[in-house]
Amino acid sequence: MDFFGIVGGTAGYVVAFIVALSIIVAVHEYGHYIVGRWCGIHAEVFSLGFGKVLYTRTDKRGTEWQVAALPFGGYVKFMGDANAASAGADGEAMAGLSAAEKRRTMPGAPLWARAATVAAGPVFNFILSLVIFSAMVALRGVPTEPVQVGALQPLPQQVRVLEAGDTILEIGGTEITDIGSLYDATAALDLTRPVSYRIEREGAEMIVEGTTPFPPLIASVSPHSAAIDAGLEVGDVITSVDGVAITAFKELQEAVRLGEGKPVALKVWRDGQVLDFTMTPRRTDLPTADGGFETRYLIGINGGLAFEPATDRLGPFAALGYGVKQTWFIVTSSINGLAKMISGAISSCNLSGPLKIATTAGQMASQGGESFIWFVAVLSTAVGLLNLFPIPVLDGGHLVFHAWEAVSGKPPPEKALNILMMIGLTLILSLMVFALGNDLFCEGGLFWKIRSWFA
Repeated sequence: MDFFGIVGGTAGYVVAFIVALSIIVAVHEYGHYIVGRWCGIHAEVFSLGFGKVLYTRTDKRGTEWQVAALPFGGYVKFMGDANAASAGADGEAMAGLSAAEKRRTMPGAPLWARAATVAAGPVFNFILSLVIFSAMVALRGVPTEPVQVGALQPLPQQVRVLEAGDTILEIGGTEITDIGSLYDATAALDLTRPVSYRIEREGAEMIVEGTTPFPPLIASVSPHSAAIDAGLEVGDVITSVDGVAITAFKELQEAVRLGEGKPVALKVWRDGQVLDFTMTPRRTDLPTADGGFETRYLIGINGGLAFEPATDRLGPFAALGYGVKQTWFIVTSSINGLAKMISGAISSCNLSGPLKIATTAGQMASQGGESFIWFVAVLSTAVGLLNLFPIPVLDGGHLVFHAWEAVSGKPPPEKALNILMMIGLTLILSLMVFALGNDLFCEGGLFWKIRSWFA
């Protein structure tokens, strides 16, 4: 069953988005709260959501914890703040306070305490991502070295030459030492000839011949892709492209590449049935290993092995290293992508707005809990990075103000601060409007889909 299959449709997408956003916002705001508390700053209100308060309680420290009706954000209001955005001090509230009482306010706390409290929100978002990525790879494990065959995937009428427990030593004459060398050897195969495997089975080495270890099996479907819109699912096996039978995922990739964006007709095996699909590949900008981008036409699926590789569990430090590496990759590719959108090197349609993010949440949830949790980690990194941008209203803007204070010895004038906050708010709202326009009008967007229905 889909992760949110019990809800279904558009409502399921909304629920998935609210759940994902609520987790990320709660972690972000808790970072502000707990570090502020550690730094001696009192939080008056911790709110998940805006608007009418649905639930509230006050803890023994005097902090009011509340859940509000609009679940699209949250805030922590510290003692002495003029408002929930910490935009200046509340003069009336600060008046008459003793030195000890002022120390418990946000404006009256030392600069280091204020800066640490502000930075904690994005940092906690990165920590959430790191923990999720690390936990998932620790639980899932990594393929054994050498590669060993685990459970076999269901495939349509193909002769099995590999069995669970086999150790793969060579493919097509190329030695296999790890999962990476298996991928490389498979990419170099001549698909016009049977594939030769040297394996170890029950302690004895043998040579067997069969098809590629990468059949046209769908391991995942990308959000907002032609494939997900057409209804392709994880576990589907593509048996032909434009009437030509295929047995390898590489053949599907080649057919789509040569089509240069033209519609493709697919026959798909699903649970013993053969289904027909037609879809048009979409222009996609993909990050490359060297930090750049390449533009290709894709239908939006990833292939999988004909078997689940046997796995070894990772130790905590190795898993943590993977989590750090994955989080850093998202940060760097996001910054590179934004820079290339600004320069015009790639399409600005790569910038997603709330509609596309909500749809992505629902589509990832429909592929299972693991995919949805992975999406939460990716979105948490994106939220943390966005909040570090040096724009007034965002945490990064506050850190710039604190840097100014550290250099000049005094905070920016209140009038200048108010003007900068208005400019920052205008920039954020403009960015949101632009991203919403992308959601509506770019390829794959709402209006684009409506137009294609009537074309």
